[in-house]
Amino acid sequence: MTPHGASSDRPPGHPPPPRRTAAVTSNSLGARLLRRKPVSSLIAESEGRDGLPAGAPEEGGRSGIHLRRTIGLWQLSSIGIGATIGTGIFFVLSSAVPSAGPAVILSFVLAAVTAGLTALCYAEMASAIPVSGSSYSYAYATLGEGVAFGVGICLLMEYGVSASAIAVSWAEYLNKFFDLAFGFTIPDQLSGAPDATHWFNLPALLLVAMVCVLLTRGVSESVKVNAAMVGIKILILLLFVGIALTGFHSGNLTPFMPLGIGGVQVAASSIFFSFIGLDAVSTAGEEVKNPRRTLPLAIIISLVVVTLLYILVALAGIGAQPWQKFEGQEAGLAQILQDITGQTWPSIVFAIGAIISIFSITLVVIYGQTRILYSMGRDGMLPKRFAELSPRTGTPVWNTLVVGLGVGALAAFVPLKELADITSLGTLIAFSVVSIGVIILRRTQPDLPRGFKVPGYPVVPLLSVAFCAYLITGLHADTFRAGAIALAVAVLVYFGYSIKHSKLEQQAQAATADSSTGHRNS
Repeated sequence: MTPHGASSDRPPGHPPPPRRTAAVTSNSLGARLLRRKPVSSLIAESEGRDGLPAGAPEEGGRSGIHLRRTIGLWQLSSIGIGATIGTGIFFVLSSAVPSAGPAVILSFVLAAVTAGLTALCYAEMASAIPVSGSSYSYAYATLGEGVAFGVGICLLMEYGVSASAIAVSWAEYLNKFFDLAFGFTIPDQLSGAPDATHWFNLPALLLVAMVCVLLTRGVSESVKVNAAMVGIKILILLLFVGIALTGFHSGNLTPFMPLGIGGVQVAASSIFFSFIGLDAVSTAGEEVKNPRRTLPLAIIISLVVVTLLYILVALAGIGAQPWQKFEGQEAGLAQILQDITGQTWPSIVFAIGAIISIFSITLVVIYGQTRILYSMGRDGMLPKRFAELSPRTGTPVWNTLVVGLGVGALAAFVPLKELADITSLGTLIAFSVVSIGVIILRRTQPDLPRGFKVPGYPVVPLLSVAFCAYLITGLHADTFRAGAIALAVAVLVYFGYSIKHSKLEQQAQAATADSSTGHRNS
């Protein structure tokens, strides 16, 4: 609110500038951990008006190289649909069904309800803070620097591990296609994580390399390729549902809950990582046209399409074969089609569709990870190299190379089951933070322009947090150990580098120096 008798030259629709608080300039550890980045600064940086390299070339009338707004509604919705559908449904049944039996259908419903509550919170946050960085940026604006850095590390783990899990699944379908179409398979030594018979997963490594090459060419080309692949993916899944329903046997649904409600919870917790696509939409905040409208619409469209397809595929698959057969089944959906028809052509078509669509999923997930690294580098939380963009393509090439090496190593050397569970933990933590952030931002900045508001506030955000917490308790103990390792890494990096190099720290030091100079001059 402008004080009485004062005037404001702030452009209409822009949030008011943040008031400097003691937390900005205080040197206490608590104040440094809780200092928040003003929304106005986040938006200004996304528009190329602040925080850019000195002496950078002019572009579009703004100083510096910045991400380009080239993504429309369908392309953005394709990012969410593509990443969410394929991240799990092509392979997650083989790990989720043995945990819940036919009641895995309820597990998908439970995961979808949790994701739906959170999607509404994401829609509001994305429309209020339309920048890259997703949950990390939202946490920085609402919960403070310490929490934001922890969320950033969770997101990097979540995206990296998810991309690796997807790449492993791609290798399974590629092998299935070679077997059905040509009668040979990739040698065992080159088609799986290291064990008694495998050396490493070569196809998964090649997939990551191809995706990184495409991403370095530019985001416009990447999202166009993804949008086309998503269309193919939807058609392939509808083909599966149509054929699988012809082999539907109601007896396969009984007993419906052989492992009890606990099994439903465990399966829902395990498959929740597949809803990472909702977060992936918000990582594109700085590259979207008309973001305050487009971001919330794309998130909601993605959720509706994905939920319908998930439940249809799960119901058709469970009805088509006994639930006990899912355990350890590779390229399971293609195998179901082959068993029902007694022919290879449906499985070949499905395997080809899976190969194409899983490529698009890996593309989106690696894309999201590079944008989170970009935001953290721009904030000084990671070395400046991560905030560099190619003058030719406007993409973070260095980030793409780093992510490609990390994801490729995980995909080549770590088994699928471990990858899926670790990703679910990161996804649930990120979703909880966004829901809490909605409540905080409503209280601290009620007048901030929002293209969408969560209905049923504050009940919906609170329910979102409660559902996420419930699913977290269903994860395996090994998952929490992996999360503890990630947290330890976050603490080491933050206190070893980030707390001293963050932009807010540099601003606080500059303000302290100015104050000291002023006192001496007076």
